[in-house]
Amino acid sequence: MKSFGACANWVAAGLGLIAIFGLSAPAEAQGRPDARALTCDQARTLIRQHGAAVLTTGRYTYDRYVASERYCAIGFIAERAYVQTRDAQSCPIGYTCVIDTDDDDRWWRLRRR
Repeated sequence: MKSFGACANWVAAGLGLIAIFGLSAPAEAQGRPDARALTCDQARTLIRQHGAAVLTTGRYTYDRYVASERYCAIGFIAERAYVQTRDAQSCPIGYTCVIDTDDDDRWWRLRRR
């Protein structure tokens, strides 16, 4: 019984520290920026500066936009993307990463052998 009490004390102390430091730490996760609230220039600058960003595009929709194909995972290619912004109905914001379905892909040929 004594070992359970000592363990419970350590758990309680750990949870207390998490609560204290968790509440006083600055909030790092700031919600997704809403593309509809930004101007076209602001949205493009955001993507260029960060390389990639997830933006809200509608009430229940969002997507990840990238500055170039180098921000896409292997097997994906960059495809031009347009979003609605505060000042433009169709702003060329950058790219989205889509699965590469090209039959001439060199990785595909290596896997077929």
